[in-house]
Amino acid sequence: MSLSVRSSDAPESVPRNAVPSSSPSSAELLEFVRRTAADASLVASLPLDPEGRTWVRLDGPGGSEAWLIGWPPGAGTGWHDHGGSHGAFAAAAGTLREESLAARIPTEGWKTLELADGVDRERQLTAGRGRAFGAHHVHQVLNESADEHAVSVHAYYPPLPMMRRYSRTGAVLRLEQVEHPEEWQ
Repeated sequence: MSLSVRSSDAPESVPRNAVPSSSPSSAELLEFVRRTAADASLVASLPLDPEGRTWVRLDGPGGSEAWLIGWPPGAGTGWHDHGGSHGAFAAAAGTLREESLAARIPTEGWKTLELADGVDRERQLTAGRGRAFGAHHVHQVLNESADEHAVSVHAYYPPLPMMRRYSRTGAVLRLEQVEHPEEWQ
């Protein structure tokens, strides 16, 4: 696997040289992240920072974008989407909590939305557990531990074209920022 290490709040983007002949499905991405999360030597090789997330870029299947991510205690992503990419992630160590919306959020033409009752979903992902998601998935991921790092593996296809970041107050979701890969470099 090719590796590059970064420490910050946003993943580094690396250009692609090859176009795959067929795109990996969400199920294939989930199988990849679970298999990779079970690689104890790879997980142990990730440098962990007590103050910020760390990551290593991985070779994902079929031209997908993949990451091994370390989460210090209390770290989280904030609410975001993946710019139309589908994907999967799995915990490799520790426990992560995912909060997500069971609603298709429009991608354009709004700044503030009021969410309907019953759209909130939550799951705990412990080592070895993972989940796949579709192109319209909006979520946040958190390591709520007070003293333990968590590590996870993520894969996206197509490689992230952008990420939309949101704030949330009660039922109100607000688009705050759109990030593009060149901003992560």
